[in-house]
Amino acid sequence: MKLKKELPYLCFVFPAFMVYTVLMMYPLLQAVGLSFTNWKGVSFDNLKFVGLKNYVDVFGDKQMMTSITNTIVYAIVVPVIVTVLAIPLSVVFNSKMKTCNIQRAAFFFPSVPSALVLGFLWSYIMSPLDYGLLNRFVTKLGFEPVLWLASPKMAMVSVIIVTVWSQLGWHACIYLAQLQSVSEDLYEAAKIDGASTLQLFFKITVPQLKPAMVTSIMLLMISSLKVFDLPFALTGGGPGYATTMISQVIIQRGFIDKRYGRSMAAAIIFFLFVAVITVIQQKMGAE
Repeated sequence: MKLKKELPYLCFVFPAFMVYTVLMMYPLLQAVGLSFTNWKGVSFDNLKFVGLKNYVDVFGDKQMMTSITNTIVYAIVVPVIVTVLAIPLSVVFNSKMKTCNIQRAAFFFPSVPSALVLGFLWSYIMSPLDYGLLNRFVTKLGFEPVLWLASPKMAMVSVIIVTVWSQLGWHACIYLAQLQSVSEDLYEAAKIDGASTLQLFFKITVPQLKPAMVTSIMLLMISSLKVFDLPFALTGGGPGYATTMISQVIIQRGFIDKRYGRSMAAAIIFFLFVAVITVIQQKMGAE
């Protein structure tokens, strides 16, 4: 009887399940199998099983390890900065100022254009050459031009700055949606008890934003781990390998170097790493 009741729902789910299986699960399983071979990406004629060689080579690849380090740093710093800035910004958005709607639109707009468009735009703004808008402003203030994208240290800082700028408004809106569901009675009761503005923020606002914080941090972490377009458009992964991310190296090993086996091995390791991070975040958020 239970199966008969659920049969109509299963009929609706089945087409989506088949599409997901064909477009996602089958390529994933095929990639797992090919990661243990020497596949060159052209044909399967000379396909040979190489065991764990590709996985060992991943950890012996200096560029790959550098890109993993860059990705981890990026995936930690970006969520922290965005979260620290987005929560106070959402409080400002939630105020009753006459310009609050204009402020929301202004901060939300950077998340609308493509990351590639933003990357190319900011590569012009941060150019170390004479036409760089930021350096024009810096030199007019009497300082030396800054090598925003030409210095290994400043290049990563610049990529993080642009990422935070583009993501801040969107994640502030996530917190704003949660903040608008918080009862005003909590604030009124705390004010009657003599709570200061900072106490209201840290004792009421921040704890009430925990569900939105879990969602925001998870989205930021996952998008940061798999990022490719913005750093590539800004710096191309340079200077050197200073801003090379793991996704860029995976693509390079497969499509440029024709080492599809190693590329897929790196992708599988990356997939497992992201899956573990996601599970840990969900468990921490559920507590």
